Amino acid sequence: MTVHTGRQERVVDLTDRAAEFVAGRGDGLLSVFVPHATAGVAILELGSGSDEDLLTALAALLPADDRWRHAHGSRGHGRSHVMPAIVPPSLTVPVLDGRLALGTWQSVALVDLNVDNPDRTVRFSFLPG
Repeated sequence: MTVHTGRQERVVDLTDRAAEFVAGRGDGLLSVFVPHATAGVAILELGSGSDEDLLTALAALLPADDRWRHAHGSRGHGRSHVMPAIVPPSLTVPVLDGRLALGTWQSVALVDLNVDNPDRTVRFSFLPG
């Protein structure tokens, strides 16, 4: 699927789309993957400020300044290429009886610091158990 992230740093909730994808499929594993060198996926609590906290933490760890050798695009673009080492481009979620086996406050999220690319591809795959 294509996810529009716009031209600002974003954390996008993918949980509902992931739940729709696995609905009725029984037990197995959901793989979530973003085929980009500058985006990642994470499981975290969303909507309580944690998404903004994550962006703040990433900004502290990976400042958008001129220190990056990978320097094309917007200022600090090189940090977006380092981010997938911290927020990886894939994750796996157990699925039980066609439902995501997430904890009460867990959500599946796309994390995108790259303001140069407003659209992202997210791939879901299901491995039956």
